[in-house]
Amino acid sequence: MNLYHCAIDLRDDAKAVPFASALDAWMNHLQSNGVIMSWRLYRRKLGFGSLHTRDFLLEVEVRDLTQLDQAFRFTGKGDEEVERLHTPVHQMVGELEITLFRPFPDPERAERMALI
Repeated sequence: MNLYHCAIDLRDDAKAVPFASALDAWMNHLQSNGVIMSWRLYRRKLGFGSLHTRDFLLEVEVRDLTQLDQAFRFTGKGDEEVERLHTPVHQMVGELEITLFRPFPDPERAERMALI
């Protein structure tokens, strides 16, 4: 399992609840088409966090990098349903930082380490 983390601040004119609703529709569409495993949206609570902490954290689970690549290709295919669901989310996002995490130690690394 790999985790695709998106730290998000909304644009000044975007509202949190419509963003969460649009994101729910978009992420569920990705999930129902099998290009992601699951997802969760979190919002920073009570102002806790450093000055650099974004307001929202979106965590997307994918099986592996092949599935993540499928999600990118699916998003880029540009059909009407993708455009209808993706565009509202994209238009509300202001600042964005993306990080890819994987379990550690992962099986591949453990095997390499065992061979040394």
